[in-house]
Amino acid sequence: MRLFPRIDKTIQIIKKRAIPKERKVVLQPLVSYMIAQIKKEKPIKLNFICTHNSRRSQFSQIWAQVAGSYFNLPVESFSGGLEVTEFNSRAISALSQDGFEVKAIGDNNPIYELSYSKKEKPILAFSKVFDDQSNPKVDFAAIMTCDHADENCPFIPGSDTRIPIQFEDPKKFDETPLENKMYSERSHEIASELFYAFGQVKKQVKE
Repeated sequence: MRLFPRIDKTIQIIKKRAIPKERKVVLQPLVSYMIAQIKKEKPIKLNFICTHNSRRSQFSQIWAQVAGSYFNLPVESFSGGLEVTEFNSRAISALSQDGFEVKAIGDNNPIYELSYSKKEKPILAFSKVFDDQSNPKVDFAAIMTCDHADENCPFIPGSDTRIPIQFEDPKKFDETPLENKMYSERSHEIASELFYAFGQVKKQVKE
């Protein structure tokens, strides 16, 4: 698969990031779930859930879909929240800087098309609740990317499993000199951990 050059460059950077041992432990349930689905010859459906579906869960959905394509794994990636807000413009800017081609459709809670390869369909991303009609209703893993959603939504109907993989919210840096840096850092942190996890799946499935 040929990726856009800037995306490929970003991936080479994030793949060199060291993953702490404690984070590998956190990611292991995701690795195990994906391997189990492959062994059952089922698609891997991942729904990344955070309160507002505006930053961390969106980063996760997008990078998971790219990682699935990169490693040629049968992944379908989704995201949702406990309430509808809007895909944060700062997160969109960070992804654009990483090489995604971005097109917005609509004004109020716009749908974004994010392209990373001419041979892959654009990823459609917008803020929505976790059980939105566009998300899977059964046979999926609910990945809780923030502690608030994990604590306040104890039951995700239809999910096979619930996996907490939490990240720090870049929102705390909004309107500060560190804003751009920290949104990019969070994007790269999420990307690096997902690429590590997906790489482990690819390696273990081959063995």
